[in-house]
Amino acid sequence: MTDASADGPSDGSDRTETAARADADDETGFARRLLDSDDETVVLVRDIATVVAVVAIICLGLFAVSGVWPPFVAVESGSMEPNMHKGDMIGLVQADRFAGDDAVAGTGLVTAERGRATGHEQFGHAGDVIVYAPNGDPAATPIIHRVRFWVEAGDNWVADADPAYADDRSCAEIRSCPAPHDGFITKGDANADYDQLDGKPKTTVVRPDWIVGKAVVRIPWLGTLRLLFESIVGVGTVGVGLLATTASE
Repeated sequence: MTDASADGPSDGSDRTETAARADADDETGFARRLLDSDDETVVLVRDIATVVAVVAIICLGLFAVSGVWPPFVAVESGSMEPNMHKGDMIGLVQADRFAGDDAVAGTGLVTAERGRATGHEQFGHAGDVIVYAPNGDPAATPIIHRVRFWVEAGDNWVADADPAYADDRSCAEIRSCPAPHDGFITKGDANADYDQLDGKPKTTVVRPDWIVGKAVVRIPWLGTLRLLFESIVGVGTVGVGLLATTASE
């Protein structure tokens, strides 16, 4: 007796496999034609896709190293002179990365007060430089200033401050004193007063979770391109692409 299944016509599964192989061959051939094509439109699309892919890889790499986004900011004022200038581009990392000796516990940041004792310097002076949201407001223009010293909730921080930067004011005259919470007292290197003296910028004690990132590298004048773009198209201070504008008042 003859086995009909052995000699009979192929079933539907064979036809499906053949069709699948044909589709795969078509897709491979189409991809090859795109890669080899000299058509101007195809070449343009191919070049754009390549640029997008390269930028995406760079962005992922920068984020992996820095832990923050955007990883660069452009300085838009002179309050950190002579150590940072308007138009400089500043590279950032997450505050707890590359922590120096004697960093404040849980923050990764060395204050100017501690930096003078340990020799930790960044951008020409003791202590780390941070970018932070004043009063924790994510919609406000971020500030790039140096952390001067750490205070705890309830501290009369003016009593421990450098009188040269406290404007001869007492704790009772300052809204952020006593300290409403743990955090940092900050100041621009070129500014006469601490940020917490109700002047410019107006901010209370800077909580660690208000910190956007820690400054680690300065590229002179490259941030001017970002500032110029903003002035031309009227973009606000929200980050665009790899850059965000940062005020340092």
